Amino acid sequence: MSEVAIAKKAAIVDQVTEKFSAAASAVIVDYRGLTVEQVTELRKQLRDANVEMKVIKNSILVRAAEKAGLNGLEEVFSGPTAVAFSNEDVVAPAKIIDEFAKTAEKLEIKGGIIEGKVASIEEITALAKLPNRDGLLSMLLSVLQAPVRNVAYAVKAVAEKEEEVA
Repeated sequence: MSEVAIAKKAAIVDQVTEKFSAAASAVIVDYRGLTVEQVTELRKQLRDANVEMKVIKNSILVRAAEKAGLNGLEEVFSGPTAVAFSNEDVVAPAKIIDEFAKTAEKLEIKGGIIEGKVASIEEITALAKLPNRDGLLSMLLSVLQAPVRNVAYAVKAVAEKEEEVA
């Protein structure tokens, strides 16, 4: 193999290592058996959520994972492998791929990475069941508003009671 080819592969490994390091989460899937239309639709859904899906050679993935300090992914990198990287929303790739897998039985989640740690299929599936970032924020907001709302109701009730007395 020529030095130029080796340098190109080393550069690709560095790029993938950087993607692994920067990703809030990554989901590794086997896409074998999907039609072109299904893959196109999956990519569109992921792109709409700011998630990037790449098909990468397993040998490059193994080297990049080792370089990024992600041990335990070697057995996951076999067969046709695609990786969905999300730098913003931890839940988005897992949720989209899990939903898509319900209609496309051939799509198989093989594992993933959640905030720099290797995750099993079960952890990725559990992550997919969580609400997305906006849903979590709205839940937090309603929890924070509840005490204020209760105080407002109490003040209103006291004011109405005083009006009745007067």
